[in-house]
Amino acid sequence: MSKKPSIPKGTRDFSPAEVAKRNYIFSIIKSNFEKFGFQPIETPSFENSDTLMGKYGEEGDRLIFKILNSGDYLYKVPAEELQTINYKQLTGKISEKALRYDLTVPFARYVVQHQNEIEFPFKRYQIQPVWRADRPQKGRFREFYQCDADVVGSTSLWQEVELVQLYDSVFSQLGLKGTTIKINNRKILSGIAEVIGASDKLIDFTVALDKLDKIGEVGVKKEMLEKGISEEAIEKIQPLFNFTGTINEKIEKLSNLLSTSDEGKKGVEELQFICETIQELGLQTASLDLDVTLARGLNYYTGAIFEVAAPKEVAMGSIGGGGRYDDLTGIFGLKNMSGVGISFGLDRIALVIEELNLFPETVTATSKAMFINFGDKEALYSMKAIAKLRAENLKVELYPDNTKIGKQFQHADKRGIPFAILVGEEEMSHQEFTLKNLATGEQQKVDLATLVTLLK
Repeated sequence: MSKKPSIPKGTRDFSPAEVAKRNYIFSIIKSNFEKFGFQPIETPSFENSDTLMGKYGEEGDRLIFKILNSGDYLYKVPAEELQTINYKQLTGKISEKALRYDLTVPFARYVVQHQNEIEFPFKRYQIQPVWRADRPQKGRFREFYQCDADVVGSTSLWQEVELVQLYDSVFSQLGLKGTTIKINNRKILSGIAEVIGASDKLIDFTVALDKLDKIGEVGVKKEMLEKGISEEAIEKIQPLFNFTGTINEKIEKLSNLLSTSDEGKKGVEELQFICETIQELGLQTASLDLDVTLARGLNYYTGAIFEVAAPKEVAMGSIGGGGRYDDLTGIFGLKNMSGVGISFGLDRIALVIEELNLFPETVTATSKAMFINFGDKEALYSMKAIAKLRAENLKVELYPDNTKIGKQFQHADKRGIPFAILVGEEEMSHQEFTLKNLATGEQQKVDLATLVTLLK
């Protein structure tokens, strides 16, 4: 008996309708990337293992999909060694390549490898799938797309300003009004830890602070105490637990709190420039908010940190994020190459647009009209018209089989095709077509020029 087909856990099939919706999002993100001066690159689906391993921490290394060497992948491993070797040692002997875990490390490799051909600052975008051997769950997949835009080779804060505008432009065009672009700075977090005498516990401090909206002030303080942060230190950051007001008011509070930290003051200056510039330039539909608890990618980012929250009426995690990193290419030997970048969460964005019913009705993978097949003579007449309609960028098709008319109409209905076009002896003799609206049943005889106009 044949085995029932299946796909690996954490992967998905996409229907024509789903692909059309994803392509709609891709096209808007891509057009905005290019409008802002970003250039496309692509990197291989798999890299040499040593390019990826050791770049994401121990947890990340565990989630990298390794590819077995082709052929007899065990032939280099002596039989007696197989009895005692541990899995980490064995992996290195039988696998030299791995699937791409993200787009950032391959981008760093690309920049170093092509540094003599690249004109810096280099603005690149990349829209490609990545793979992670994670435990599949709702909203988390083993294969998914990343949509990244990065600038390397410039420390200018104007890049951060433009990235905020890029987020606003994309989400406005997608109809997602009311997104919140949250911003923070790694230097501020480091400065706060320094001021309270807990620089050695920066990670513990920020991880606890990041949970403020989930476990509240009491819960955060309890976790900080458990991590060895003193009550005196926690008392000094009391203003952070009621960190409200306008961006300008928040910046003033931070200036007072961080007056004794050079690192913290630098972070405040950077945030002040970005926020004041955005206030001066204005945003279309998004709002910018200073969120001092934002600590994503703390081991990675060195300056600005971004995270985008969906409109308030949708319960969803972040739909985008990014930040400034001072040494992207250092892992491959090219020092002092600062960069800043953002990413769009395609899958979550699609869920939000679906929930808010914001996909335009025109976003469809189906044809606009289908010609009914009455026989070869009529089909030939139809195909000549179809060629002209397609030249006008109209999606039209001919039902391939000369079968029962009812079956053909049923096929168009199931496909969601809104119009049927009928051609018989009378239509051919008058160089006409009968256009039928399948939703209303209304039909009319038209010439080709009128047909083009009506279908458009």
